[in-house]
Amino acid sequence: MQSLKTLMMASVFAFGAGAGVQAGEIAVIVKATSSNFWQNVNLGAQAAIEAQSEHTLSFDGPTTESAVADQVNLVENAINRGVSGIVLAPSDPEALVPTVRRAYEAGIPVVIVDSALGEAAEGTYQAFLSTDNCAAGEEVAKRMIDEAGTEGKVAIMSYVAGVGSEIGRVGCFSDYIKANSDMQIVGPFYSQSQMANALNQTTDILAANPDLVGIFGANEPTAVGMGRALVQSGKAGQLVALGFDGNEDLQQFVRDGVLKATAVQGSFAMGEMGVATVIDVLAGKKVDSFINTGVVMVDQDNIDTDEAQNVLY
Repeated sequence: MQSLKTLMMASVFAFGAGAGVQAGEIAVIVKATSSNFWQNVNLGAQAAIEAQSEHTLSFDGPTTESAVADQVNLVENAINRGVSGIVLAPSDPEALVPTVRRAYEAGIPVVIVDSALGEAAEGTYQAFLSTDNCAAGEEVAKRMIDEAGTEGKVAIMSYVAGVGSEIGRVGCFSDYIKANSDMQIVGPFYSQSQMANALNQTTDILAANPDLVGIFGANEPTAVGMGRALVQSGKAGQLVALGFDGNEDLQQFVRDGVLKATAVQGSFAMGEMGVATVIDVLAGKKVDSFINTGVVMVDQDNIDTDEAQNVLY
């Protein structure tokens, strides 16, 4: 990690040397333009551009997140037209590495958001902005203890074992609960990010553990399936249910009291902070190699506030 940070800082100084002549287009290229999540990234990027006058903004991406080759072409096109900087949410950790390296060789700073690039890209981009999933898991655990107390059973409905975000999010949730309460953890159970799996698993867990005091659905499809199981079983509102992510289904669960809260990643912040970081690099300023874009705990009290609306999708 230290060597990565050193390489990144060296890159910052290299790009900073030309500051003052690099005003121009900042290209924001996301995984898919059809998603509300990525449109929220665009709104954040627009906010950052409106706060200054030197740079302009373009926003693009393929129609689906699986169209990796299309995203590679969009980045190549941005390099070819000589943009000043790029904010990129890579759809594939390996396929975008050669293109990002080409941007680096062309003197175009790149800031990565949401998903990490492969190790071969080390030193070719200036910062990585994403959710600190361990910190997010701890935040959900704190809310669980605040709402449910320090005793009883808490079930964890997870998604894919071994995925980086899952290790941090669920692992740190579990560690915090164990260290700060006498709660007994049931699970985790893995839905493979399939809503139907999560619904069936949660139904079974609720039947086998009628004394649960809390339950955590650790990503969007899992939390949706969990919420539907709570409603169908008649258990909604009878135990503390917390989700993760913020689509329309989860928002409605919060409004209806099925979920006490859901932790929503800062999509708006990814766009705003991503563009601001590129601008800082172009101005010759030092930037951190990793920037946590955080989560917002959305509940009935704040769901209609600007803070929540900026991250819900």
